[in-house]
Amino acid sequence: MFENLTEKLQRVFKTLRGEAKLTEENIGEALREIRVALLEADVNFKVVKQLIDNIRAKAVGEEVQASFSPGQQVVKIVGEELLDILGRGTAARLKFAPQPPSVFLLTGLQGSGKTTTAGKIAKWLKKGGHQPLLVSTDVYRPAARQQLAIVAHTVGVPIFAGQPSAQPSELALGARQEARNKGYDVVLVDTAGRLHVDEELMSELKQLVTLLQPVEVFFIADAMTGQDAVRSAEEFHNRLGLTGVVLTKLDGDARGGAALSIRFVTGQPIKFVGTGEKYDNLELFHPDRMASRILGMGDIQSLIERAEEVVDREQAEDLAQKLRSNSFTLDDFRNQLQQVRKLGPLDQLVAMMPQIGPWKQVRRESSEEEERQLVRVDAILSSMTVRERENPHILNGSRRRRIARGSGTTVQEVNQVLKQYDMARKMMRGMTGRLLGKRMSRAGFPA
Repeated sequence: MFENLTEKLQRVFKTLRGEAKLTEENIGEALREIRVALLEADVNFKVVKQLIDNIRAKAVGEEVQASFSPGQQVVKIVGEELLDILGRGTAARLKFAPQPPSVFLLTGLQGSGKTTTAGKIAKWLKKGGHQPLLVSTDVYRPAARQQLAIVAHTVGVPIFAGQPSAQPSELALGARQEARNKGYDVVLVDTAGRLHVDEELMSELKQLVTLLQPVEVFFIADAMTGQDAVRSAEEFHNRLGLTGVVLTKLDGDARGGAALSIRFVTGQPIKFVGTGEKYDNLELFHPDRMASRILGMGDIQSLIERAEEVVDREQAEDLAQKLRSNSFTLDDFRNQLQQVRKLGPLDQLVAMMPQIGPWKQVRRESSEEEERQLVRVDAILSSMTVRERENPHILNGSRRRRIARGSGTTVQEVNQVLKQYDMARKMMRGMTGRLLGKRMSRAGFPA
């Protein structure tokens, strides 16, 4: 999402590396470039002004540290200011009522992704040991309540249907009573939206806030809409008193301005971000990690956490055993590729890498090609029989032609996959041998 902004900031920092010290002249030029980059990223002009003023004051004032180069000084200062805008500290914690159930009210304009986000949050809560209940108070949009019912079924969370003719307040109060009766500890209320803010919508939402006294009032903001999302969030906060924001569609081509502006304008933290269409694609928002990504420093911590969630420990232990016994097969090779694909689209993984060294040369187009290549490799391996994957040496010419036809590829591509597997097997065997040798040396055995 922040690809263009990151590239422009990197150019500014690179220019300053050649300077002996920061002066009014060179910092002025750098700030002009940063201002243009932020405005092009659709950051709110008030945010841009405060950010630039703060950077200027720190860069040419007493806070500059002599131990840094000019480029490093500006990177440090810009990073500090980004943290002030995004919110310092770790991810904002969710609030829960002292006496269950806790009511979470999801608000926002039509098309912002409220219903899908309700399902994502419900699944996230369920994974964390909670027992959520979903309810839709959208009695206006055709099939809105049925849509949430489908979402609830998909994520395995119960829904309060209510009477077909019930009004929004009746549905919300009925869901809360249902939660009390059946022991659900969180009620997620998916509210109606409009194409734009209007008095009728705000009056209905205000009534729900008064009746339910929710512990969380979320504004669901589509990151693709930029400044429109910021203006709407400000209006919703002034009328309802938001407690947090959920940014959706951060995996798209959004310029990123909403993420940098919305907290500044509302004063409320971004609590979740949607990173894809699947119901697992919801993450806690970490201001420090987002600032790091904007500056081109990557987000290795989030990548590690994603890997820990996805990687099957039993499979990993089984693989380690096979490597030790030199029995790594094509079936294992396929399992490893599938584990990599579970981490998410490659362009998202690349975005988490520091924009230095070899990763700096990787672009969205190349990662998309790599993604297509992984799909082809998976198709080739899936076109093999179990016996062929367990015994690659039996793959003669006729078998390879059959696999190519079955996977919609060529014999040359099948050969390439087998070559990649052989290289991976040799590399892993070599790594395992070196590690075993070190352990034996530490234990006192001769190398």
